[in-house]
Amino acid sequence: MVVGEFTQDTDLLVIGGGPGGYHAAFRAAENGIQTTIVDRMPALGGVCLHRGCIPSKTYLAMAETMHAAASAKQMGVTFSKPKLDVAAMRGWKDSVIGKLSGGLDMLCKKHKIERLTGIARFEDGKYAAIEGGDVPRVKFKRAIVATGSRTIELRGIQIESENVLSSRTALNLDSIPKTLLVIGGGYIGLELGQVYAGFGSKVTVVEMTPSLLPGCDRDLVRPLAKRLADDFAEICLETRVTGMKEVKGGIDVSFDGKNAPKVTTFAKVLVAVGRRPNTEDVGLDKAGVALNDRGFIKVNDNFQTSSAKIYAIGDVIGDPMLAHKAQHEGMVLADQLAGKDVVFEPRAIPAVVFTDPGIAWAGLTEEEAKTKGLDFKIKKMPWSASGRAVAIGRTDGVSKLILENGTDRVLGVGLAGTHVGEMISEAVLAVEMGAVGYDIATMIHPHPTLSEMLGEAAHISR
Repeated sequence: MVVGEFTQDTDLLVIGGGPGGYHAAFRAAENGIQTTIVDRMPALGGVCLHRGCIPSKTYLAMAETMHAAASAKQMGVTFSKPKLDVAAMRGWKDSVIGKLSGGLDMLCKKHKIERLTGIARFEDGKYAAIEGGDVPRVKFKRAIVATGSRTIELRGIQIESENVLSSRTALNLDSIPKTLLVIGGGYIGLELGQVYAGFGSKVTVVEMTPSLLPGCDRDLVRPLAKRLADDFAEICLETRVTGMKEVKGGIDVSFDGKNAPKVTTFAKVLVAVGRRPNTEDVGLDKAGVALNDRGFIKVNDNFQTSSAKIYAIGDVIGDPMLAHKAQHEGMVLADQLAGKDVVFEPRAIPAVVFTDPGIAWAGLTEEEAKTKGLDFKIKKMPWSASGRAVAIGRTDGVSKLILENGTDRVLGVGLAGTHVGEMISEAVLAVEMGAVGYDIATMIHPHPTLSEMLGEAAHISR
Protein backbone atom coordinates (compact mmCIF):
# COMPACT_ATOMS: atom_id res chain seq x y z
CA MET A 1 0.00 0.00 0.00
CA VAL A 2 1.30 3.42 -0.96
CA VAL A 3 -0.02 6.22 1.22
CA GLY A 4 -1.80 8.83 -0.86
CA GLU A 5 -2.76 6.40 -3.66
CA PHE A 6 -5.13 4.12 -1.83
CA THR A 7 -8.88 4.49 -1.35
CA GLN A 8 -10.57 1.96 0.89
CA ASP A 9 -14.18 0.93 0.28
CA THR A 10 -16.67 0.30 3.06
CA ASP A 11 -20.40 -0.17 3.37
CA LEU A 12 -20.69 1.94 6.55
CA LEU A 13 -18.25 4.61 7.74
CA VAL A 14 -18.67 5.69 11.36
CA ILE A 15 -16.91 8.96 12.20
CA GLY A 16 -16.36 9.21 15.95
CA GLY A 17 -15.34 6.56 18.46
CA GLY A 18 -17.41 7.67 21.45
CA PRO A 19 -20.38 5.82 22.97
CA GLY A 20 -22.71 6.60 20.07
CA GLY A 21 -20.16 5.76 17.40
CA TYR A 22 -18.83 2.50 18.76
CA HIS A 23 -22.28 1.21 19.72
CA ALA A 24 -23.48 1.95 16.18
CA ALA A 25 -20.42 0.23 14.72
CA PHE A 26 -20.73 -2.86 16.92
CA ARG A 27 -24.44 -3.29 16.21
CA ALA A 28 -23.97 -2.69 12.48
CA ALA A 29 -21.26 -5.34 12.35
CA GLU A 30 -23.48 -7.74 14.29
CA ASN A 31 -26.12 -7.11 11.62
CA GLY A 32 -23.68 -8.16 8.91
CA ILE A 33 -22.83 -4.68 7.65
CA GLN A 34 -19.20 -4.12 6.61
CA THR A 35 -18.16 -1.33 9.00
CA THR A 36 -15.22 1.05 9.33
CA ILE A 37 -14.85 3.35 12.33
CA VAL A 38 -12.47 6.31 12.45
CA ASP A 39 -11.52 8.50 15.38
CA ARG A 40 -8.70 10.93 16.02
CA MET A 41 -7.87 9.17 19.30
CA PRO A 42 -5.73 6.00 19.24
CA ALA A 43 -8.29 4.20 21.42
CA LEU A 44 -12.07 4.00 21.23
CA GLY A 45 -14.27 5.51 23.94
CA GLY A 46 -14.37 9.20 23.09
CA VAL A 47 -14.68 11.99 25.62
CA CYS A 48 -16.92 9.90 27.88
CA LEU A 49 -14.34 7.20 28.54
CA HIS A 50 -11.09 9.14 28.30
CA ARG A 51 -11.86 12.71 29.38
CA GLY A 52 -15.34 12.79 30.92
CA CYS A 53 -17.81 10.34 32.44
CA ILE A 54 -15.48 7.56 33.53
CA PRO A 55 -12.53 9.53 34.95
CA SER A 56 -14.83 12.00 36.73
CA LYS A 57 -16.84 9.20 38.34
CA THR A 58 -13.61 7.46 39.31
CA TYR A 59 -12.47 10.55 41.21
CA LEU A 60 -15.95 11.08 42.65
CA ALA A 61 -15.80 7.55 44.08
CA MET A 62 -12.53 8.45 45.81
CA ALA A 63 -14.00 11.64 47.28
CA GLU A 64 -17.12 9.76 48.37
CA THR A 65 -15.00 7.13 50.12
CA MET A 66 -13.16 9.84 52.03
CA HIS A 67 -16.44 11.47 53.06
CA ALA A 68 -17.88 8.13 54.16
CA ALA A 69 -14.81 7.53 56.31
CA ALA A 70 -15.19 10.93 57.97
CA SER A 71 -18.94 10.41 58.48
CA ALA A 72 -18.39 7.04 60.15
CA LYS A 73 -17.40 8.87 63.31
CA GLN A 74 -21.10 9.28 64.17
CA MET A 75 -21.36 5.48 64.09
CA GLY A 76 -18.49 5.05 66.52
CA VAL A 77 -15.89 4.21 63.88
CA THR A 78 -12.94 6.57 63.57
CA PHE A 79 -10.32 6.60 60.82
CA SER A 80 -7.12 8.58 60.69
CA LYS A 81 -6.97 11.52 58.28
CA PRO A 82 -6.62 10.29 54.67
CA LYS A 83 -3.31 10.81 52.89
CA LEU A 84 -3.52 11.55 49.21
CA ASP A 85 -1.04 10.09 46.73
CA VAL A 86 -1.98 12.12 43.66
CA ALA A 87 0.23 10.09 41.32
CA ALA A 88 -1.34 6.84 42.54
CA MET A 89 -4.83 8.32 42.18
CA ARG A 90 -4.08 9.29 38.60
CA GLY A 91 -2.67 5.82 38.06
CA TRP A 92 -5.87 4.18 39.28
CA LYS A 93 -7.95 6.44 37.00
CA ASP A 94 -5.69 5.58 34.06
CA SER A 95 -5.96 1.86 34.82
CA VAL A 96 -9.76 2.09 34.81
CA ILE A 97 -9.69 3.81 31.42
CA GLY A 98 -7.14 1.31 30.11
CA LYS A 99 -9.22 -1.72 31.07
CA LEU A 100 -12.37 -0.31 29.46
CA SER A 101 -10.68 0.90 26.29
CA GLY A 102 -8.92 -2.44 25.96
CA GLY A 103 -12.29 -4.13 26.10
CA LEU A 104 -13.57 -1.94 23.28
CA ASP A 105 -10.58 -2.83 21.11
CA MET A 106 -11.26 -6.52 21.69
CA LEU A 107 -14.89 -6.07 20.65
CA CYS A 108 -13.76 -4.22 17.54
CA LYS A 109 -11.61 -7.18 16.55
CA LYS A 110 -14.33 -9.66 17.48
CA HIS A 111 -16.82 -7.95 15.15
CA LYS A 112 -14.16 -7.57 12.41
CA ILE A 113 -14.57 -3.82 12.28
CA GLU A 114 -11.92 -1.85 10.40
CA ARG A 115 -10.39 0.55 12.93
CA LEU A 116 -8.76 3.73 11.61
CA THR A 117 -7.00 6.48 13.53
CA GLY A 118 -7.06 9.97 12.08
CA ILE A 119 -9.18 13.04 11.36
CA ALA A 120 -12.02 12.35 8.92
CA ARG A 121 -13.34 15.07 6.63
CA PHE A 122 -15.99 14.62 3.97
CA GLU A 123 -14.96 15.41 0.40
CA ASP A 124 -18.53 14.93 -0.81
CA GLY A 125 -21.43 12.53 -0.18
CA LYS A 126 -19.38 9.45 -1.08
CA TYR A 127 -15.79 10.06 0.00
CA ALA A 128 -13.99 11.06 3.20
CA ALA A 129 -10.34 11.96 3.54
CA ILE A 130 -8.51 10.62 6.60
CA GLU A 131 -5.69 12.83 7.84
CA GLY A 132 -2.95 11.30 9.97
CA GLY A 133 -3.64 7.63 9.34
CA ASP A 134 -2.43 4.79 7.13
CA VAL A 135 -5.58 4.89 5.00
CA PRO A 136 -5.79 8.33 3.35
CA ARG A 137 -9.26 8.05 1.83
CA VAL A 138 -12.46 6.06 2.31
CA LYS A 139 -15.31 5.54 -0.13
CA PHE A 140 -18.54 4.76 1.70
CA LYS A 141 -22.07 3.71 0.80
CA ARG A 142 -23.43 5.17 4.05
CA ALA A 143 -21.88 7.19 6.89
CA ILE A 144 -22.72 8.06 10.47
CA VAL A 145 -21.43 11.26 12.09
CA ALA A 146 -20.91 10.76 15.82
CA THR A 147 -18.22 13.33 16.56
CA GLY A 148 -19.59 14.38 19.96
CA SER A 149 -19.07 17.72 21.65
CA ARG A 150 -16.48 19.88 23.37
CA THR A 151 -16.42 22.42 26.18
CA ILE A 152 -17.59 25.99 25.60
CA GLU A 153 -15.05 28.73 26.28
CA LEU A 154 -15.81 32.18 27.67
CA ARG A 155 -14.94 34.21 24.61
CA GLY A 156 -13.33 37.52 25.35
CA ILE A 157 -12.93 36.57 29.02
CA GLN A 158 -11.11 33.24 29.25
CA ILE A 159 -7.32 33.44 29.01
CA GLU A 160 -4.72 30.89 27.94
CA SER A 161 -3.06 29.63 31.10
CA GLU A 162 -2.14 26.34 32.71
CA ASN A 163 -4.11 27.63 35.69
CA VAL A 164 -7.34 27.92 33.69
CA LEU A 165 -8.85 24.45 33.37
CA SER A 166 -11.52 22.83 31.25
CA SER A 167 -13.37 19.71 32.34
CA ARG A 168 -10.79 17.79 30.31
CA THR A 169 -7.65 19.26 31.88
CA ALA A 170 -9.19 19.25 35.37
CA LEU A 171 -9.34 15.47 35.15
CA ASN A 172 -5.58 15.27 34.61
CA LEU A 173 -5.32 15.96 38.36
CA ASP A 174 -1.81 17.37 38.05
CA SER A 175 -2.07 18.77 41.58
CA ILE A 176 -4.59 19.74 44.26
CA PRO A 177 -4.86 23.56 44.23
CA LYS A 178 -5.40 25.37 47.52
CA THR A 179 -8.21 27.39 45.94
CA LEU A 180 -10.37 26.66 42.92
CA LEU A 181 -12.99 28.81 41.22
CA VAL A 182 -15.63 26.84 39.31
CA ILE A 183 -17.46 28.90 36.70
CA GLY A 184 -20.79 27.20 36.10
CA GLY A 185 -23.26 25.57 38.48
CA GLY A 186 -24.34 22.77 36.16
CA TYR A 187 -23.66 19.09 36.69
CA ILE A 188 -20.09 19.15 35.31
CA GLY A 189 -19.04 22.07 37.50
CA LEU A 190 -20.64 20.63 40.63
CA GLU A 191 -19.25 17.13 40.11
CA LEU A 192 -15.71 18.35 39.53
CA GLY A 193 -16.05 20.97 42.27
CA GLN A 194 -17.00 18.25 44.73
CA VAL A 195 -14.05 16.13 43.59
CA TYR A 196 -11.57 18.91 44.30
CA ALA A 197 -13.30 19.93 47.53
CA GLY A 198 -13.12 16.32 48.67
CA PHE A 199 -9.41 16.28 47.93
CA GLY A 200 -8.81 19.44 49.97
CA SER A 201 -9.30 22.47 47.72
CA LYS A 202 -11.28 25.49 48.88
CA VAL A 203 -13.87 25.64 46.11
CA THR A 204 -15.92 28.66 45.08
CA VAL A 205 -18.75 28.24 42.54
CA VAL A 206 -20.13 31.07 40.43
CA GLU A 207 -23.40 30.60 38.55
CA MET A 208 -25.15 33.30 36.52
CA THR A 209 -28.70 31.97 37.10
CA PRO A 210 -30.64 32.16 40.41
CA SER A 211 -30.05 28.49 41.27
CA LEU A 212 -27.71 25.54 40.90
CA LEU A 213 -28.49 22.93 38.24
CA PRO A 214 -30.83 25.02 36.07
CA GLY A 215 -33.63 22.86 34.69
CA CYS A 216 -33.74 20.51 37.66
CA ASP A 217 -36.63 20.69 40.15
CA ARG A 218 -35.69 22.83 43.15
CA ASP A 219 -36.83 20.28 45.75
CA LEU A 220 -34.40 17.74 44.30
CA VAL A 221 -31.54 20.24 44.29
CA ARG A 222 -32.15 21.22 47.92
CA PRO A 223 -30.39 18.24 49.63
CA LEU A 224 -27.35 18.70 47.39
CA ALA A 225 -27.26 22.47 47.91
CA LYS A 226 -27.27 21.92 51.66
CA ARG A 227 -24.29 19.57 51.43
CA LEU A 228 -22.39 21.83 49.04
CA ALA A 229 -22.84 24.78 51.39
CA ASP A 230 -20.58 22.84 53.75
CA ASP A 231 -18.24 21.43 51.11
CA PHE A 232 -17.62 24.66 49.21
CA ALA A 233 -16.12 27.90 50.47
CA GLU A 234 -18.77 29.95 48.63
CA ILE A 235 -21.66 29.46 46.21
CA CYS A 236 -22.35 32.69 44.35
CA LEU A 237 -25.59 32.75 42.36
CA GLU A 238 -26.74 35.42 39.91
CA THR A 239 -23.10 36.34 39.39
CA ARG A 240 -20.96 36.22 36.27
CA VAL A 241 -17.26 36.46 35.48
CA THR A 242 -16.25 39.56 33.54
CA GLY A 243 -12.49 39.16 33.31
CA MET A 244 -9.38 37.11 34.12
CA LYS A 245 -5.77 38.09 34.59
CA GLU A 246 -2.76 35.97 35.39
CA VAL A 247 -0.98 37.10 38.55
CA LYS A 248 1.55 35.68 40.93
CA GLY A 249 -0.13 32.80 42.71
CA GLY A 250 -2.86 32.14 40.17
CA ILE A 251 -5.65 33.92 38.35
CA ASP A 252 -7.24 37.21 39.39
CA VAL A 253 -10.92 37.23 38.43
CA SER A 254 -13.41 40.09 38.21
CA PHE A 255 -17.14 39.60 38.73
CA ASP A 256 -20.47 41.27 38.15
CA GLY A 257 -23.73 40.39 39.88
CA LYS A 258 -25.56 40.12 43.18
CA ASN A 259 -23.17 37.82 45.05
CA ALA A 260 -19.58 38.37 44.02
CA PRO A 261 -17.08 36.11 45.86
CA LYS A 262 -15.19 37.55 48.80
CA VAL A 263 -11.94 36.20 47.32
CA THR A 264 -10.95 37.25 43.80
CA THR A 265 -7.61 35.46 43.27
CA PHE A 266 -7.60 31.68 42.82
CA ALA A 267 -4.84 29.14 42.31
CA LYS A 268 -6.89 27.50 39.54
CA VAL A 269 -10.04 28.37 37.61
CA LEU A 270 -12.30 25.72 36.07
CA VAL A 271 -14.58 26.83 33.23
CA ALA A 272 -17.64 24.55 33.06
CA VAL A 273 -20.35 26.55 31.29
CA GLY A 274 -21.58 23.91 28.86
CA ARG A 275 -20.71 22.03 25.68
CA ARG A 276 -21.12 22.58 21.96
CA PRO A 277 -21.21 20.11 19.05
CA ASN A 278 -18.13 19.07 17.10
CA THR A 279 -19.53 19.94 13.70
CA GLU A 280 -16.64 22.09 12.51
CA ASP A 281 -13.72 20.74 10.49
CA VAL A 282 -15.66 17.63 9.40
CA GLY A 283 -16.43 18.82 5.86
CA LEU A 284 -20.17 18.68 6.44
CA ASP A 285 -20.80 21.50 3.98
CA LYS A 286 -19.01 19.58 1.20
CA ALA A 287 -21.24 16.59 1.90
CA GLY A 288 -24.41 18.70 1.86
CA VAL A 289 -25.15 18.21 5.56
CA ALA A 290 -27.17 21.09 7.02
CA LEU A 291 -26.87 22.54 10.52
CA ASN A 292 -29.41 24.43 12.62
CA ASP A 293 -28.83 27.89 14.07
CA ARG A 294 -27.12 26.40 17.15
CA GLY A 295 -24.61 24.42 15.10
CA PHE A 296 -26.24 21.01 15.56
CA ILE A 297 -26.79 18.66 12.63
CA LYS A 298 -30.37 18.56 11.39
CA VAL A 299 -31.80 15.03 11.22
CA ASN A 300 -35.20 13.45 10.63
CA ASP A 301 -36.83 10.82 12.84
CA ASN A 302 -34.52 8.17 11.35
CA PHE A 303 -31.33 10.20 12.03
CA GLN A 304 -30.94 10.96 8.32
CA THR A 305 -29.31 14.29 7.49
CA SER A 306 -30.00 16.52 4.49
CA SER A 307 -27.51 14.31 2.63
CA ALA A 308 -29.40 11.09 1.88
CA LYS A 309 -26.62 8.61 2.70
CA ILE A 310 -25.26 10.41 5.76
CA TYR A 311 -26.72 10.04 9.26
CA ALA A 312 -25.91 11.61 12.62
CA ILE A 313 -26.35 10.64 16.28
CA GLY A 314 -25.34 11.77 19.76
CA ASP A 315 -24.27 15.20 20.92
CA VAL A 316 -23.98 16.54 17.37
CA ILE A 317 -27.78 16.39 16.90
CA GLY A 318 -28.73 18.18 20.11
CA ASP A 319 -30.03 17.83 23.64
CA PRO A 320 -29.99 15.95 25.83
CA MET A 321 -26.25 15.54 25.37
CA LEU A 322 -25.94 12.26 27.26
CA ALA A 323 -23.81 9.20 26.55
CA HIS A 324 -26.62 6.72 27.11
CA LYS A 325 -28.87 8.58 24.67
CA ALA A 326 -26.14 8.40 22.03
CA GLN A 327 -25.64 4.69 22.69
CA HIS A 328 -29.31 3.93 22.15
CA GLU A 329 -29.47 6.12 19.06
CA GLY A 330 -26.49 4.30 17.60
CA MET A 331 -28.01 0.87 18.11
CA VAL A 332 -31.42 1.89 16.74
CA LEU A 333 -29.84 3.48 13.67
CA ALA A 334 -27.66 0.42 13.01
CA ASP A 335 -30.76 -1.77 13.12
CA GLN A 336 -32.58 0.60 10.76
CA LEU A 337 -29.68 0.45 8.30
CA ALA A 338 -29.96 -3.35 8.42
CA GLY A 339 -33.61 -3.09 7.41
CA LYS A 340 -35.14 -3.78 10.80
CA ASP A 341 -38.45 -2.15 11.75
CA VAL A 342 -37.31 -0.13 14.78
CA VAL A 343 -37.69 3.51 15.84
CA PHE A 344 -36.18 5.80 18.42
CA GLU A 345 -39.09 7.02 20.52
CA PRO A 346 -38.20 6.93 24.23
CA ARG A 347 -40.72 8.34 26.68
CA ALA A 348 -38.03 8.79 29.30
CA ILE A 349 -34.30 9.46 28.95
CA PRO A 350 -32.87 9.36 32.48
CA ALA A 351 -30.56 12.10 33.73
CA VAL A 352 -28.16 11.60 36.61
CA VAL A 353 -26.00 14.08 38.51
CA PHE A 354 -23.27 12.02 40.18
CA THR A 355 -22.62 14.34 43.09
CA ASP A 356 -23.05 13.20 46.69
CA PRO A 357 -25.96 13.30 47.35
CA GLY A 358 -26.84 12.66 43.75
CA ILE A 359 -29.89 13.63 41.72
CA ALA A 360 -31.68 11.56 39.10
CA TRP A 361 -34.88 12.00 37.17
CA ALA A 362 -36.81 10.40 34.32
CA GLY A 363 -39.86 11.48 32.37
CA LEU A 364 -41.23 14.96 32.99
CA THR A 365 -39.89 17.22 35.69
CA GLU A 366 -42.38 19.19 37.77
CA GLU A 367 -41.46 22.37 35.92
CA GLU A 368 -41.95 20.69 32.54
CA ALA A 369 -45.36 19.39 33.61
CA LYS A 370 -46.35 22.92 34.62
CA THR A 371 -45.09 24.37 31.35
CA LYS A 372 -47.16 21.84 29.40
CA GLY A 373 -50.24 22.82 31.41
CA LEU A 374 -50.83 19.25 32.61
CA ASP A 375 -53.15 18.39 35.49
CA PHE A 376 -50.90 16.52 37.89
CA LYS A 377 -50.15 15.80 41.53
CA ILE A 378 -46.92 15.30 43.46
CA LYS A 379 -46.20 12.52 45.93
CA LYS A 380 -42.96 12.71 47.92
CA MET A 381 -41.34 10.62 50.62
CA PRO A 382 -38.33 11.88 52.60
CA TRP A 383 -35.64 9.33 53.28
CA SER A 384 -35.82 10.06 56.99
CA ALA A 385 -38.62 7.45 56.90
CA SER A 386 -36.30 4.81 55.44
CA GLY A 387 -34.82 2.22 57.77
CA ARG A 388 -31.96 1.70 55.35
CA ALA A 389 -31.21 5.42 55.09
CA VAL A 390 -31.23 5.81 58.87
CA ALA A 391 -28.97 2.77 59.30
CA ILE A 392 -26.32 4.10 56.92
CA GLY A 393 -26.63 7.69 58.11
CA ARG A 394 -27.89 8.98 54.78
CA THR A 395 -31.32 10.46 55.36
CA ASP A 396 -30.50 13.43 53.08
CA GLY A 397 -32.72 12.17 50.29
CA VAL A 398 -36.20 12.28 48.82
CA SER A 399 -38.25 10.21 46.36
CA LYS A 400 -40.76 12.05 44.20
CA LEU A 401 -43.55 10.92 41.89
CA ILE A 402 -45.33 13.14 39.36
CA LEU A 403 -48.70 11.55 38.57
CA GLU A 404 -51.43 12.61 36.17
CA ASN A 405 -54.67 13.49 37.94
CA GLY A 406 -57.51 11.23 36.96
CA THR A 407 -55.50 8.46 35.32
CA ASP A 408 -52.79 8.32 38.02
CA ARG A 409 -50.30 7.66 35.19
CA VAL A 410 -46.63 8.17 36.06
CA LEU A 411 -45.46 11.27 34.20
CA GLY A 412 -42.09 11.56 35.86
CA VAL A 413 -39.93 10.50 38.80
CA GLY A 414 -37.24 12.40 40.68
CA LEU A 415 -34.78 11.09 43.23
CA ALA A 416 -32.22 12.84 45.42
CA GLY A 417 -29.83 10.99 47.69
CA THR A 418 -26.91 8.62 47.72
CA HIS A 419 -26.51 6.38 44.66
CA VAL A 420 -29.81 7.42 43.06
CA GLY A 421 -28.33 6.74 39.64
CA GLU A 422 -28.53 3.05 40.46
CA MET A 423 -32.26 3.35 41.27
CA ILE A 424 -33.64 5.50 38.46
CA SER A 425 -34.10 2.62 36.00
CA GLU A 426 -37.26 1.51 37.82
CA ALA A 427 -38.66 4.96 37.07
CA VAL A 428 -37.65 4.76 33.40
CA LEU A 429 -39.48 1.46 33.04
CA ALA A 430 -42.56 2.86 34.81
CA VAL A 431 -42.79 5.80 32.40
CA GLU A 432 -42.01 3.68 29.32
CA MET A 433 -44.66 1.08 30.20
CA GLY A 434 -47.33 3.64 31.07
CA ALA A 435 -47.48 2.52 34.70
CA VAL A 436 -49.79 4.15 37.23
CA GLY A 437 -49.12 4.96 40.85
CA TYR A 438 -50.89 1.79 41.97
CA ASP A 439 -48.37 -0.33 40.03
CA ILE A 440 -45.47 1.17 41.96
CA ALA A 441 -47.33 1.10 45.28
CA THR A 442 -48.16 -2.61 44.96
CA MET A 443 -44.83 -3.67 43.51
CA ILE A 444 -42.88 -5.52 46.21
CA HIS A 445 -39.68 -3.61 46.91
CA PRO A 446 -36.94 -5.39 48.87
CA HIS A 447 -36.56 -4.38 52.52
CA PRO A 448 -34.56 -2.65 53.83
CA THR A 449 -33.49 -0.68 50.75
CA LEU A 450 -33.59 2.91 49.61
CA SER A 451 -35.72 1.84 46.63
CA GLU A 452 -38.62 1.24 49.04
CA MET A 453 -39.12 4.98 49.28
CA LEU A 454 -40.53 5.14 45.77
CA GLY A 455 -43.16 2.59 46.72
CA GLU A 456 -43.86 4.45 49.96
CA ALA A 457 -44.32 7.69 48.01
CA ALA A 458 -46.85 5.98 45.75
CA HIS A 459 -48.77 4.75 48.83
CA ILE A 460 -49.38 8.29 50.13
CA SER A 461 -53.09 9.15 50.47
CA ARG A 462 -54.36 6.22 48.48
